[in-house]
Amino acid sequence: MYRFAVCDDNPADIQYVVSLINNWSKKSNTPFQIETYPSAEAFLFAYEDDNGVDVLFLDIEMNGMSGVELAKRLRATGAKLQIVFITGYMDYIEQGYDVEALHYLLKPVTQGKLETVLERAMERLGARGNVLVLSWGGSMVRLPLDEIRYLEVMKNYVTVHAGETYSVKRTLRELEEELDDSFYKIHRSYVVNLRFVKKVTKTAVTLKESEELPLSRKAYEGLNRALIQYF
Repeated sequence: MYRFAVCDDNPADIQYVVSLINNWSKKSNTPFQIETYPSAEAFLFAYEDDNGVDVLFLDIEMNGMSGVELAKRLRATGAKLQIVFITGYMDYIEQGYDVEALHYLLKPVTQGKLETVLERAMERLGARGNVLVLSWGGSMVRLPLDEIRYLEVMKNYVTVHAGETYSVKRTLRELEEELDDSFYKIHRSYVVNLRFVKKVTKTAVTLKESEELPLSRKAYEGLNRALIQYF
């Protein structure tokens, strides 16, 4: 399930782009959610609480904050979403390079051009690797697996440690089924991402950021084999 957002201060333009995305979804059989925002300020406010949007279709010429300014603010925070600028002018293309825009769509946007851009976006999203989807705080969060350091059982919750921490009421076994072979269970309460392992002793695993996790005696040999195979 991908999440798209359309940000434009013209309601008619929003509905038009939404209809094109809907047409593409039906043809490609790609499930998605879509959100719409009437201003850059509205999108920025929502994104600060929930950064799960994958692709943002962003009008450049808007009242208040421009699309280019919004893109700069997003990139300054490390946002990795794909940005597609929509504009009626060619003058802004150079500024798009500064914010790593995926593409420019010149108005009037056609179905064919939008589909080409969406296919490019899907390729880039796929290249980022698999994700773990969590329902957290009333929102859906998509965490790339290569950003997750470890998972930790805490009473009836599992805490996922990535750039931020997310505690969800799910079992560790359920979440393990959604991980790839770069993860290894080192303890009944811990699953670690092998990408982040720095050191292994008989009783502990030290991560690259100096975090130390307990290691079960039964898991010691298996973890070392997994590290050899992974690297």
